[in-house]
Amino acid sequence: MALNLYNIRKWYRMLSGKSVMHVNQGLGKTFSATDIKGYYNDLTEKVTMLPELLDNELLPLYVTPSGKKVTFPVDVFQYGLGAYDLFIMTKENRYREKVRQCCQWSTRHQEDSGAWSNFFFKYPENPYGAMAQGEAASLLLRGYKEFGDKSYLMAAKKAIDFMLLPLDSSGTTLYETDGDILLCEYTHLPIVLNGWIFALWGLYDYTFFTDDYKYKDILRRTETALEKRLDMFNSHHWSMYDMSGKMTSPFYHRLHIAQMQAMYQLTGKEVYDHYAQLWTARINNPVWKGMAFARKVWQKINEKEVWA
Repeated sequence: MALNLYNIRKWYRMLSGKSVMHVNQGLGKTFSATDIKGYYNDLTEKVTMLPELLDNELLPLYVTPSGKKVTFPVDVFQYGLGAYDLFIMTKENRYREKVRQCCQWSTRHQEDSGAWSNFFFKYPENPYGAMAQGEAASLLLRGYKEFGDKSYLMAAKKAIDFMLLPLDSSGTTLYETDGDILLCEYTHLPIVLNGWIFALWGLYDYTFFTDDYKYKDILRRTETALEKRLDMFNSHHWSMYDMSGKMTSPFYHRLHIAQMQAMYQLTGKEVYDHYAQLWTARINNPVWKGMAFARKVWQKINEKEVWA
């Protein structure tokens, strides 16, 4: 059962807005559809909620259910992306230096394969994920653009190449027989919508830096696969966290809306605008929102997985 003191505290922090893991992540404020600039969703609160990490070399730590503090790679990547947006908006060097620190940490801790052991503390037998690989690439490519360090570009390529390895080759991508390509946040669990999009954005960013048609073709194929499957993440009153039908929390529902808005601006495809508007209407409907929240609470109490 997932109902325990750790998770009660976790859910309270999330619902009260005190969880740095679940800060507001609306549409990015400084991104461009024609260049590598700010990130596509707003990660700045990942930085502003932890002011004690600025002006030093500290990076965010994640507290596991056992109370152990670990460095969670996705936290570092998202912190760096948030710092990059803050640097663009303020021109303050303190944020630029945090971007550099996050990039340096990322290159030091990247495995020879190009991967980061993202879930080492929770799923040691399945530690890799496409979301981590994609967000790392997005951070490193912005670091390369800002600092001109070619090691960041090389690390981003390795990150994408590992991400695109098939699942049966220890990678994080599912290649369907019909040609569709699905990017897996977890390699042993159902496909997660937000993780797929974060991974896709890393590939999208990398296509700005390569003339290799292979990457652009894979990007096209995974976008097409996503568009075909968006209805699988839709219920009659809310959005779904993954393809197994797991209900989202209000945090992830708002994140889905922001991701749809960003994808619409990046691609111009109406399907993303459709779901952005549909899911916005639902979160503004108190009846639907209440139904979704009640179902999510029941799901949390009864499920074995407690991550999302």
